[in-house]
Amino acid sequence: MISFLRWARDIGLGVLNGIAKLVVFLVLVGVVLALFGLSRGDGLPSKMVLNLDLRNSPPDSSTAPAFGFERRTPAVMDTVLALDRAGRDSRVKGLLLQVGRGGLSVAQAEEIGAALVRFRATGRFVIAYAGGFLDTGLGDYLAAASADQIWMQPKSPFGPAGPAVGGVYLRGLFDKVQAVPQIVKRADFKSAADMYMEKGRTDPDRLQTTAFLQSWYDSAVAAIASYRRIDPKAVIATFQSSPQFAEDAQRAHLIDRLGYDDEAKDAAQARGGNAKLVSFGKYDNSTEEAASLAGGGPKVALIEAAGEIVDGSADRSVFGGSTVIAGDDYAEAFRKATRDSSIKAILFRVDSPGGSVTASDQILDAVKKAQAAGKPVIVSMGPLAASGGYYVSCSANKIVAEPATLTGSIGVLTGKVSLGKSLGLIGVGADDIGIGKNALFDSGIDPYTPDQLANLNAQADTIYGDFLRKVATGRKLPLAKVQEIAKGRVWTGADAAPRGLVDELGTFWTAVGEVKKAIGVSPEQRLTFKRYPERENFLDALNDLLGGTEMGMRTMQGMATLLQAPVAKEVVGALGSMPQGRVELRATNLPQ
Repeated sequence: MISFLRWARDIGLGVLNGIAKLVVFLVLVGVVLALFGLSRGDGLPSKMVLNLDLRNSPPDSSTAPAFGFERRTPAVMDTVLALDRAGRDSRVKGLLLQVGRGGLSVAQAEEIGAALVRFRATGRFVIAYAGGFLDTGLGDYLAAASADQIWMQPKSPFGPAGPAVGGVYLRGLFDKVQAVPQIVKRADFKSAADMYMEKGRTDPDRLQTTAFLQSWYDSAVAAIASYRRIDPKAVIATFQSSPQFAEDAQRAHLIDRLGYDDEAKDAAQARGGNAKLVSFGKYDNSTEEAASLAGGGPKVALIEAAGEIVDGSADRSVFGGSTVIAGDDYAEAFRKATRDSSIKAILFRVDSPGGSVTASDQILDAVKKAQAAGKPVIVSMGPLAASGGYYVSCSANKIVAEPATLTGSIGVLTGKVSLGKSLGLIGVGADDIGIGKNALFDSGIDPYTPDQLANLNAQADTIYGDFLRKVATGRKLPLAKVQEIAKGRVWTGADAAPRGLVDELGTFWTAVGEVKKAIGVSPEQRLTFKRYPERENFLDALNDLLGGTEMGMRTMQGMATLLQAPVAKEVVGALGSMPQGRVELRATNLPQ
């Protein structure tokens, strides 16, 4: 026994010693890389063409540190800011854009396309290449249309036809398994509740969905016609003929050249004076730190919020940034920016379907306190700023949305699905015991009693009324007008602007222009952005790495490969976002 304990002690000490050596090794590697980087600059060539690959769907924002590792698909905001740096970098001669797998929404394409046009205005070129536009959606082609030239692989498919969405409705399934859904919503258009309560699309949801799809189509066609300098009717006629081939799109003047990927790359490098092709992720990583240290210009806080709004604080990992908007983290980000006397204004980038009422209210309170302290808050909406995403934005000094942004959805939903009888069908017994009249209010086994359902409706009425009043106050609109345009209805930015829900249509740089107006500087004045929540440094990330395990995440990633069928993803997503008895500001079934 003593020998065994000694053996166990030796093994334990060996493991600890190994961990200590790993920590020291990683720290030394970080130091060496930093010193090496300082000795050779950023390591980029003196003449380059950037290669931006957006064939996979990018997130709007990322709080993850890169630490020199290349991001395969940079976040939209990272792309926008890096393109601004590249437009002022004499070494950058142009850019090769790769698209085509349907990775971009119309709103993302509006943001990226505007950034590429801004980049081209500095004298650089952009060549777009697609091995085929594989999706019927318009986002990928809209982004490509902002380029000087569009190349496609010969005989490859040209699919752009128009936006479309589908829905999954679980009520029929619930009836078959004797589950009892009890979801209440405020009001008719709050379609996130319909997937649980209905067997098909409701008339109000069909109305709002058709409206925002038409708005997307109109916005995309107008922008493409402007980029390509052709009649919008010709663009529509070509889309009506899809799916077709690259040669058909070339005859319709929607693409310029036929060729393969290596030929497009060679053409881009030749146009750049035989410049080297550098991945966009590498350029972004290599220049980001230098840009953050650069002085000059008033300092503005850039708070990037992407994902579902949740209570508390989110764990961060060296392997990826937080994919949620945690109330504690983002309220504190506003408070830090408010306390920092060097910060002149706050630019709040929002891409969220909403979520927790309390977390949304916590963030909104921090926004209002920043404004009360003299810090103007300008909101830049990404693809989706709906329900709770609109809630946290509504008091801003100015709100800028892209034409295709989905916003509004001023409404609430709450309830639960009781599975007690369902479990009985498969031989599973379930029993809850609670002391107190409503101790089992949120039980997933038994349905609400009539008194509990009345309580639930009262909660929904209270939160909905409070939401309406906050929007009316923040937007300086009559309460009656807000009641008319609310009802849980989703609007595109193009439709929200004339209703007073947003102030201006545009992109991130439009919002930057509003910041400059708010702090009284000229349009030509450059600003220095300080990003919140702060990205981790090397030692912080190393501590996260050694303090937890990624085993669970790796296992879940393996499981995810089994759930890639569209219907499976819809059903799993619907079940995962099922209300659990709390009032929510959520619009989870919306496309982006």
